[in-house]
Amino acid sequence: MSENRIVKTAFIGLGARGVPTLKLLCSLEGVLVTAVCDKYEDRVQNGIDAVKEVAGNIPFGTQDYKEVLAREDVEAVVICTDWNTHIPIAIAAMEAGKQTAMEVCGAYSIDECYDLVKAYERTGIHCMFLENGCYHEHRLALYHMVKQGVFGELIHMEGAYAHDLRSEIGHGLENRHYRFRNFQRRDGDLYPTHDVGPIAKMLDINRGNRMVALSSFSSKARGMHEYMVANYGPDHEYAKINWNQGDVVTTMIKCANGETICLLHDDSLPRVYSREFKVQGTKGLYVDYGKWEDQRLFLEEDPAKPVEEVWRDFSAEFRDKYQHPLWRKVKRENMLGGAHGPIDELVLRAFIESVQRGIAPPIDTYDGATWMALTALSEQSVAMGGAVVPIPDFTRGQWIDREPAPRSIYALDDICYELFDEQDVVPCKPYED
Repeated sequence: MSENRIVKTAFIGLGARGVPTLKLLCSLEGVLVTAVCDKYEDRVQNGIDAVKEVAGNIPFGTQDYKEVLAREDVEAVVICTDWNTHIPIAIAAMEAGKQTAMEVCGAYSIDECYDLVKAYERTGIHCMFLENGCYHEHRLALYHMVKQGVFGELIHMEGAYAHDLRSEIGHGLENRHYRFRNFQRRDGDLYPTHDVGPIAKMLDINRGNRMVALSSFSSKARGMHEYMVANYGPDHEYAKINWNQGDVVTTMIKCANGETICLLHDDSLPRVYSREFKVQGTKGLYVDYGKWEDQRLFLEEDPAKPVEEVWRDFSAEFRDKYQHPLWRKVKRENMLGGAHGPIDELVLRAFIESVQRGIAPPIDTYDGATWMALTALSEQSVAMGGAVVPIPDFTRGQWIDREPAPRSIYALDDICYELFDEQDVVPCKPYED
């Protein structure tokens, strides 16, 4: 297939996240948005207006996604609906022969994750999971360091989705946002993929390694109740809701190769936004407790000598040295970005390139199913008092010796230096003082 051809794409789901993502998609070279869809009529019109504003064409609009999937002028589909419809619509799109991309979410059941994998294996149509966190500048720099052996053998990793979302959750019903009902009725790590995605790629999950078991504990639920009382009054119906979702959910995961992972979900208490992250190996440690300007590294210079307990400044000493070639390209070309900066553009570009080339995307169906399953599994564990539950192997043994992933500048299973322009590749080697 031609790598530069136009991909006729439909966009399904036009809420607060959908419209900005649609505008970004329309701005990308090689994309023509031919159809938009949402179950609400006003949002369909918003989508039509967005495409016309950015790209100049007027797409087909409908409230029925099945009409989109039946169209001959749709080759690929981007799904940005509420969490509980992501997988059913993705499966329908794959069954209709449309290359599929799906925004991030957690699964409601393990069965639906298996259904997604079976749809891929039955149709041969890929479903890319649009986890933009995998393309963050600092995460890719850390990935580069891991591949260069800077941390030695990886032992333990941590990640967090720590974000005060009380306003978004609390006003969810009037804003037609799905988080309200999820926090009201569920209890588990509802949004694990931002933190586990980069971790999984660093640990070679589904390609030489896999996650085998987890245990989750959930704290008491107080944050949303206090928010509702303060904002609606003690007599309002919202103030009388018994919220199931614990304010802080902690999940421990064990991997087949022996590593451990700790994930934190913290969305309903007052706090500063943070994407806490830790990488720990036999040669050193990286920690980030929420401030990009305050990331620290400790690296052992010589294991035969006494340890000198000195933190190093990651941003000042290591980020640029180990910057991923893709981010050198981002800065050189001044990419558009999106609501979350260039990471939104990169993940969409990765999907479009995979469609143009007819190759598997860098975050494939097995990755998506594995990461989404953590939500349903954490709910099971929390309900059983933190019981250890097994994590399914959606590859059914392929992880042990899978064929290499396709070579691409957007690859997340390797760094394809040979595909970048010379100015984007700066030779580096494991840290030496």
